[in-house]
Amino acid sequence: MPYLLISTQIRLEAGPTMVGDEHSDPHLMSILGATKRSTLGNNFCEYYVNDAPRLVLDKLESLGYRVVSMTGVGQTLVWCLHRE
Repeated sequence: MPYLLISTQIRLEAGPTMVGDEHSDPHLMSILGATKRSTLGNNFCEYYVNDAPRLVLDKLESLGYRVVSMTGVGQTLVWCLHRE
């Protein structure tokens, strides 16, 4: 899985950080220390870590991921990463 999206709410820039959806690589999620959560009202799960986005980006860089783009969507910050 070469692409990865991570995100956080602007008011939560110190964490937690959303690092994957229910179809994400379980091995990568375990390396990041992510846990799968389901929010009340959603019919899908997401993986979260309690780390700030900067720490998650550092970990992903060490695993060969590079930031392709970053944007703000409403009150959410989103990073798109790719691994060769």
